[in-house]
Amino acid sequence: MVFIYRFILQSKSLKMSFLFLFGGGLIVTLLVVMFIFLFPLLALISALMNDFHGNDKIIWVLLIIFLPFVGSLLYFLIGRGRRINR
Repeated sequence: MVFIYRFILQSKSLKMSFLFLFGGGLIVTLLVVMFIFLFPLLALISALMNDFHGNDKIIWVLLIIFLPFVGSLLYFLIGRGRRINR
């Protein structure tokens, strides 16, 4: 009896992990991965295409490259307001 109960529990957990990887969890995983890669890329493109005072552009680019998520977040919160308007 214990053997059958363990088999049922194992098969349910196997089904749940399969569902997570190939069901709704895959969509969430793809969105998170896209966000992790696109967020720094968009920040880097924005920093490179805009003008800043002095060496601010170099500092923002290095910050985004070496600390991708934190640098991107700081750039969008602080750096975009420090751009030179053309």
